[in-house]
Amino acid sequence: MQTYEVEVKSLLGGPERAEELRRAMKAADPSCALVAVGRQLNHYFEPSAAHNVEKTPIERLREKAAPKLPEAASERLADLADKATSYSVRTRLIENGDDKHVLLIVKATVGDDSSENGVARMEFEEEVFLPLQELDDLVMSSGFKYQAKWSRQREEYVCRGTNVTLDKNAGYGWLAEFERIVGDPAAVDGAEREVRALMDELGARELPQDRLERMFAHYNSHWSDYYGTDKIFVVE
Repeated sequence: MQTYEVEVKSLLGGPERAEELRRAMKAADPSCALVAVGRQLNHYFEPSAAHNVEKTPIERLREKAAPKLPEAASERLADLADKATSYSVRTRLIENGDDKHVLLIVKATVGDDSSENGVARMEFEEEVFLPLQELDDLVMSSGFKYQAKWSRQREEYVCRGTNVTLDKNAGYGWLAEFERIVGDPAAVDGAEREVRALMDELGARELPQDRLERMFAHYNSHWSDYYGTDKIFVVE
C-alpha cells in the first residue's frame, strides 16, 4: 500500500526560536517528549542527461533496486514509478550513536506541488543494507547524478499525533517540519488541516513554498560550501 506524506515546514532560524517551539509543544501536549536524536546525511539526485533513452531513470532504479529490497517494498516502488509524473530521489544515512541505517527514498508529486518540497506527496522510504556510497552508486548507475548533499542534526517529537522534527540544517539553520503520514489519498486534506491547526496553536509560521524553492535552489548551487558545516545563508 502506498503512503502519503503531509509535511509543512517552518523556518525557525536561531536556537532561541527552536527552544520556544519545544516549550510550546510541551504546553500544548504534556505527553510530548523527545523520541529520537541523531545526525543525518541526505543526498539528492536528479536525472542525468546521459541516461538510457529506452527507459526513464526511475524505471531503471526500480529494476536495479529490486534485488536489494523486500518483495513488498519492490512492488510499492514499481507502483510509484508507474504513477509518478514528478519525483525526487534521495539516499539517507541516519546515525544515532552506534545505530546506523541507510535508506532509499522516493517522493512523488500529489497535486501541483514540487516533489522536492511539496506539502502532499506519495512517499517511498525503505532501509537498504548497503553502505551509503554503494547505494549512491546504484542510484547513479540508473541514470541519476548528484543534485546536492545535505547534512543536519535532528530531534524528533510526537505532539498530538503529529510528527514534529527540529532540524539544525547546514545552510538553513533551525527548521521545523510538521508531518502526518496517511494511507488513503482521501485523508490527505484532513491531515493537512490538522497539521496547520497545530502549527497555529504553537505559533509556528509556515515557510512559504516560493521562498522554500528559492532557498532550495540557492543551496543546490552552493551545497559544497555548506555540507557538513554550521554555515547559514538568508534568502528572502
